[in-house]
Amino acid sequence: MLMKGAQTTDRIDPLPTELDSAQSKLVYLTLEATGGATATDLSETLNMQKLGVLSVLSSLSSAGLIERTDSGYAPAN
Repeated sequence: MLMKGAQTTDRIDPLPTELDSAQSKLVYLTLEATGGATATDLSETLNMQKLGVLSVLSSLSSAGLIERTDSGYAPAN
């Protein structure tokens, strides 16, 4: 929790405009925050059905926002 009057220097980049659903935003932000995750990890963390997570991952990958890695999915560089 921030103390009253405290300032932070970290800035949050705006979300890509391609993110048009709440689920895609959640998955994208989770990957950004964690640096990467598996579909199972995302499903459990976000309390989403794995099939839904896989669909979102496919869309994000097609848009070039994330990439498949040896250990799951990660934000695109």
